[in-house]
Amino acid sequence: MKAFLKWAGGKSKISSNIKYHFKNGKRLVEPFVGSGALFLNTSFDKYLLCDINIDLINLYNNLKRNPEELIAKTSKLFIGKDDSEQRFYELREKFNSLDSMDIEKSALFVYLNKHAFNGLCRYNRKGFFNVPYGRYKSPIFPEKEMRAFSVKSQRAEFKCQNFEDTFKEKMEGDIIYCDPPYVPLSLTSSFTSYSKNGFNIEDQKKLAINAELSKSMGIQCIISNHDMKITREMYDKSKIYEIMVQRNIASKSTSRKKIAEIIAVF
Repeated sequence: MKAFLKWAGGKSKISSNIKYHFKNGKRLVEPFVGSGALFLNTSFDKYLLCDINIDLINLYNNLKRNPEELIAKTSKLFIGKDDSEQRFYELREKFNSLDSMDIEKSALFVYLNKHAFNGLCRYNRKGFFNVPYGRYKSPIFPEKEMRAFSVKSQRAEFKCQNFEDTFKEKMEGDIIYCDPPYVPLSLTSSFTSYSKNGFNIEDQKKLAINAELSKSMGIQCIISNHDMKITREMYDKSKIYEIMVQRNIASKSTSRKKIAEIIAVF
């Protein structure tokens, strides 16, 4: 199944590489659900899908609980009149003025995701979405993908919370997959946060500690990240697998290349 959102670092293309390492389990737990690529391409009985981005989680909950209303509101944003740079910035301002629980804000989230530059999801320090216009020709309304997500979401629980709170909910029979904001390859590659709060190196270390604790309790935990000396050191209690991944986030197609990543299996 295809994710209905664009997502920097999304795992759609390598979901099979990650699933290969899964043991048998009854529930998949994701502290950083993102576009939900692993959720959409696995067959667990239940899912606990979490993220610190409240707009993302409310979008998923609205699609789970009120699919027809949300899809109808979203479709109206893809009929042509809103496909312009001026209209994009007007709707971005409207998005930033709405309460996160508002179903209209969820519809606008999908609109911005499809029209913003490279599908980035980024907020400034005030918590305002600030990705610029992407200049795409007639972005497509992902109705089919949204409906498929809604059907499968009936098996899932979506929560807006940090990864440490998500780990506290682990139980026997879980498999935990973590796709955190990656350790930047360089200082210049790090940009302002995709949620209101950043994810620094101390958070990366805390995540590794939680993975080790889960392993000691017999609960499998898998983490994806860049292949770097610091990540290999943090995940030294895991079995590390290397993988080359195509990166499509660069503004110029000539700058898009394969990057070395690791899958750390605890």
